[in-house]
Amino acid sequence: MKKIFTLCAVLICFSTFAQNRFFYEYKFIPDSTNRADVKTEMMLLDIDEKGSKYYSQDKFLSDSTSQADLEKQIKTGSTNLTLSRREKPGQVAYKVTKDYPDFKTYLFTRISSDMYKIEEDKKPEWKILAEKQKIGSYSAQKATTNFGGREWTAWFTTELPFQDGPYKFYGLPGLIVKIEDKTGSHNMTLVGNKKMPMRVEKDVETPGGVQIYGMGGKEVMINKNQFIKAWKSYVNDPTKNMREMMMKNNENNKVVFKTTSADGKEISDPNQVFREIEKRTKENLKKNNNPIEPELYGK
Repeated sequence: MKKIFTLCAVLICFSTFAQNRFFYEYKFIPDSTNRADVKTEMMLLDIDEKGSKYYSQDKFLSDSTSQADLEKQIKTGSTNLTLSRREKPGQVAYKVTKDYPDFKTYLFTRISSDMYKIEEDKKPEWKILAEKQKIGSYSAQKATTNFGGREWTAWFTTELPFQDGPYKFYGLPGLIVKIEDKTGSHNMTLVGNKKMPMRVEKDVETPGGVQIYGMGGKEVMINKNQFIKAWKSYVNDPTKNMREMMMKNNENNKVVFKTTSADGKEISDPNQVFREIEKRTKENLKKNNNPIEPELYGK
């Protein structure tokens, strides 16, 4: 889907420091009624002395390319900014950060145009078992926990001295190298690691500082109950935020949404665009009914 805007953006540039990057192969089943459809995404866990960040590699690359494209358009003085969908935008849109030393954990996830920052109010409580096995090249030990509405089995190794792991998991005597829920719907396995420069995000402001729909912008800090309420509202009315943005149009700032129909024809009439997006969103929600953390989505 292509979106055209007359507005300004907040972009991100990067400076560098040293960090450890761990690569996790994430296999998940988005539709509980179609367990043969297993998705795979490469996830990154970046760890430094201040904390960690867990996010999709494809999502990061897609966002970086889009930001570079937009920055180039802004530098040319264009007032009509074009944002195009990338070939591999990533299947996992959320990210998780943990702040050391207390492991304060935050989930960043988007509902429509709004980015939310949700503080985790529970920590994983582990039962460490005697069972051990080899996971990749590491000697690992078994542990179990109930978290987010699922029963999880984890394998950790003291050979990697980090009390961290993928998603919101942490608190074991070594890095979690594999974790899977009881139903086999979500599996994260360490497949590699390396030392590399650390990304430090800094805002690059543009005139006006107007947010681009679906990109950038300041996140809204909320608790879990508030997120559940916002999610249910979105499910009932997926295009509400888009309509509200268009209602604010004026001669100086204008937001225009475009999409394509199933047969590839461009749709620009706002009412048709909203109908098409609402239809696709509801179809997509039916096929994505098996989230990693069911409790967060009121399940």
